[in-house]
Amino acid sequence: MPQLIEFLKNLIYSDDFRDQNKKNEKDFKRNRLLPFQRLIFFLLNMNNSSYQAELDNFYKTLFHQEIAERVIYKGNLSKARAKLKYDAFVDLNDHMIDFFYRNFDFQTWYGFNLLAIDGSTTRVPDEEQIIKHFGVWHSKKGEKPCPKARVSQLFDVLNKITIDAIISPKKEGEIELAAFHCLKLEKRDLILLDRGYPAYWLFKLILAQGAQFCARISYKKWNVVKRFYESGKPENVVKLHASALSKKKCKELEYDVHPLEVRLIRVELDSGETEILVTSLTDMDAFPKELFANLYHLRWPIEEDYKTAKYRVQIENFSGKTIHSVYQDFHAKMFSKNLTAVIATTTRDDIIKKSETLKYVHQINFAQALSLMKDTVILLFERCKDSIAGYVESIRDIFIKTTEGIRPNRKFPRRHRVKQKRFHLTLKTTT
Repeated sequence: MPQLIEFLKNLIYSDDFRDQNKKNEKDFKRNRLLPFQRLIFFLLNMNNSSYQAELDNFYKTLFHQEIAERVIYKGNLSKARAKLKYDAFVDLNDHMIDFFYRNFDFQTWYGFNLLAIDGSTTRVPDEEQIIKHFGVWHSKKGEKPCPKARVSQLFDVLNKITIDAIISPKKEGEIELAAFHCLKLEKRDLILLDRGYPAYWLFKLILAQGAQFCARISYKKWNVVKRFYESGKPENVVKLHASALSKKKCKELEYDVHPLEVRLIRVELDSGETEILVTSLTDMDAFPKELFANLYHLRWPIEEDYKTAKYRVQIENFSGKTIHSVYQDFHAKMFSKNLTAVIATTTRDDIIKKSETLKYVHQINFAQALSLMKDTVILLFERCKDSIAGYVESIRDIFIKTTEGIRPNRKFPRRHRVKQKRFHLTLKTTT
């Protein structure tokens, strides 16, 4: 783990990284109180309070002060962050993910990296330029339209890590954003998809990357699936033909439109509902039917991760009033969430051993882990190489001690009407 921090720190301090992620050639030339690297660390600190309060706290932590002093003002921060491309945080995440899969001990499913794609929406500041860019959500109750952006992620459900995250105008469809995620797929990736995603052209794209898929599919929209549903068979290998829309998309992607051989699997749920899954894993001996009911439902962590992002990381608590600041805050917070998750993966064996003496198998209390990482990010990246190992070990030790039991067979009905917390730029928390 210290090697990862040192790797990221060296990357952030490199001239190439700075030059690639500043807006103009003359930016970040002079040595100021908020230079390029320090600005990166500040934005990674999961800031949810006012600009000035966060700045004072940042320098208090950085300089080991007992009482915060006014080092720089919020106007200085606004000018500095306007010079920084949000792509810096996307690049950092890409490098961290690559390092993780090359150097860490991670979990797989029958040799596959088990990934899920899912989308959501997120509130953005009620500012004219932001509304024009991202769009609004019109309420059926006749209330004032709510400014919202579309978000989507490619998520490792076993290791709880976001491989790729996108925030975009609401007009962009979830399946189109999924296509961008698919460009990052590799061989031995297995993608889990909800029933809104199945499309011939998307399956083609996944397979073209050397990956595989398993998705819930509606029998009402596909004739071949409807015939399978009515047949009562437990599973069957069928040919999936391209629709007119998929033919058009495949032509754009330069793919052929030959029928796809896929496997349909029937799953009877406890509720009495019948679930139909479609998968490219057609080898019934290597992947028996009995595996798939549990496999598909392993995608649930991506749903929980959105809850974490919105209510623990507070990705909707944007610190600025510009389109650029929205992109910066989103990708910075997603990286910090990811860094926390990567550190958490290193505690897995210790927590398994700890669980042997307890009634239930335990897991990290991720909400507490995120709370601990606030300000710790500053220390990890601003301290010398010799101190990093000690900081990481202290973090791991607290993670191991701060766990919660996993109670088996607990089920909670999905709550479709949840009152969302709103964050007002003029009424930020002060702590």
